[in-house]
Amino acid sequence: MKTVFINCSPKKRFCASQYFLFLQRLFTGGKKVSEKLRNQADHARILDQLKDAQAVVLCLPLYVDAIPSHVLQFMEEMEKFCRQNGLHLNVYCIANNGFIEGSQNEPLMQILENFCSRAGLTWGGGVGIGGGVMLNVTRIVFEVQIVLLAVNTVLSVIQTGVLFPKDLWISFGENALILLYFNLGALFYFSLMGRAIHKGAYFGKKYTRILIPSFIFILFADIFFIIISLFEGGIFRGWLAKKEPGK
Repeated sequence: MKTVFINCSPKKRFCASQYFLFLQRLFTGGKKVSEKLRNQADHARILDQLKDAQAVVLCLPLYVDAIPSHVLQFMEEMEKFCRQNGLHLNVYCIANNGFIEGSQNEPLMQILENFCSRAGLTWGGGVGIGGGVMLNVTRIVFEVQIVLLAVNTVLSVIQTGVLFPKDLWISFGENALILLYFNLGALFYFSLMGRAIHKGAYFGKKYTRILIPSFIFILFADIFFIIISLFEGGIFRGWLAKKEPGK
């Protein structure tokens, strides 16, 4: 069985969709093909992969309670392509958003379900994830910690001859367990959906979130987006921008 995994995030790198697709692939058997959808130039290549596929998994962010516009354009082409080639794919979805509630992805799921009904495809359901941005950030931080652990281990060997410095490895293990805990809800549903994909079965719509209390999530999310705004110039861009007379 061939499954095509499509990363639909418009970001070039370090996106949450790429991370979630990586996790879903771990729980999905059979032949697996990964594709990246960012613009119209990617359409032909991805559609060609669908010819001998049995399932497709779309992983995408929630934009204004809906599907990103570049994905809608691809869906129009995909509908025509599947009708012309008599394809009856099983379609699954992984949706994520920056809000804490996974159920915020429900409108996006409904759009994809209606798309499948119109295109003659089989809607298999999907996983909606709340706090997807924060999960992705914790993943990136953990990858940095892996690099630091490797560097510090090398330094420890050079300076003391100790290959496994106890304190460093205990700290790393604690951070790994924290990351695992944050992702438990997503990992649980990915494992179940992986079985459904492999069997060509209906999975349904399931919603989960990063496993931290909401008040902690809101505090850290506010801090994170303020910092991002400062680096991107979001807070000051409007103040410093040159304005035309009369505007």
